[in-house]
Amino acid sequence: MIDRYALPEMTNIWTTEARYSRWLEIEILAVAARCDSGLVPREDFEKIRKNAAFDTERVNEIEAVTHHDVIAFLTSVSESLGLESRHIHYGMTSSDILDTCMAMQIRDSGFLIVEALKSYGEALAGLVKRTKGIVCMGRTHGMNAEPTTLALKFAGHYSEYLRCMKRLEDGLKSSCVGTISGAVGTYAYLDPSVEEYVCEKLNLGVEEAPTQVVARDRHAQFLYALAAIGSAMERFATECRHLQRTEVGEVEERFGKGQKGSSAMPHKRNPIVGERLCGLARLLRGYLLVGLENTPLWHERDISHSAAERFIFPDACGVALYGLRKAADLASGLRILESAVQINVDNAGDRYFSQSIMLAMVRHGLTREDSYALVQKIAMRAMDSGESFAHAALSQTEVTGVVPEDELRHICTIDNHLRNEDYILGRLELS
Repeated sequence: MIDRYALPEMTNIWTTEARYSRWLEIEILAVAARCDSGLVPREDFEKIRKNAAFDTERVNEIEAVTHHDVIAFLTSVSESLGLESRHIHYGMTSSDILDTCMAMQIRDSGFLIVEALKSYGEALAGLVKRTKGIVCMGRTHGMNAEPTTLALKFAGHYSEYLRCMKRLEDGLKSSCVGTISGAVGTYAYLDPSVEEYVCEKLNLGVEEAPTQVVARDRHAQFLYALAAIGSAMERFATECRHLQRTEVGEVEERFGKGQKGSSAMPHKRNPIVGERLCGLARLLRGYLLVGLENTPLWHERDISHSAAERFIFPDACGVALYGLRKAADLASGLRILESAVQINVDNAGDRYFSQSIMLAMVRHGLTREDSYALVQKIAMRAMDSGESFAHAALSQTEVTGVVPEDELRHICTIDNHLRNEDYILGRLELS
């Protein structure tokens, strides 16, 4: 994670020092399990628990010769101990500590991401509540369609947040599993009880059928959850960017005192947070692709996934956390320009009543095809002349001869269009 977007609480989880600390914790827990089973003298275990340590510089020095980071780490640890070091890594293989450590790092990163996602959800809920009842134009294909409310517009993003949370919880449950199963995952030299002890102490699940490694589809599921969060943030950011366009002007990002929008044009206030979120979402989808490609390994294991994972997991977790905090700030600080919203509704005219009239005619016996053709003709004529569509429709005997005039006047109202706002928001418990 580059410094510009790095958050210390996340980057600290993925440092080399943090990784080695977790490796040592796993190794000591494995010795503890064997000690409880009577396979390691209590005195030796106490020495290990008290004295076992590593020196990062020494590990690097050894690895320069061995070209194997786990062996280098174990050698450094053994140098901090006496004969009792023989109990370290007994019956284990490198993947036992590598994969179990990764599960710990995902677990700890996941806690931060879950909290940030909750904050984003709370900000969206607040945005929905403060825009309830504000009528705006709904747009399809970028064109005016029918009226909606800003609350209903933003409620869709809140609903997506709820799905993101479920996916994240499922992804964490799937990926936060460890294995202490030895070479090719057969537990040939360690009883499975050691694995159960270690993983329980670390609050991790257990890989049910290890092949020496934890299956990588588990990690891909977690990365999918992050990619889906990225796409959710991008969808919200894209909506805000479009609504902030000069030609629309209905919302505006928070613009702080002293903030500058352009190096050349002092008048500019640009949607930079939204644009940044769109860029970060592309990264999260890219990390998912690598995670999926890491899934098919040769036989019981290879290390084609290893180098890639050293990049994608710290960065994916860091990008997700940073992005969510920015998205929450965007939602909570979004400025609603109600006068511009109303002007855009007014400028849309009343052609959006076309469906109301068409369906009324269908209810009164006309075919849909005939009703559509008649209403379209009136709407296009009104559009070209600039007159009111509703007024034009009410002046046509082809319409009033089918639908009573008082019914037409009732259905051609904004209130009739948006009478279900409370019902929709109620389904999300936001009414």
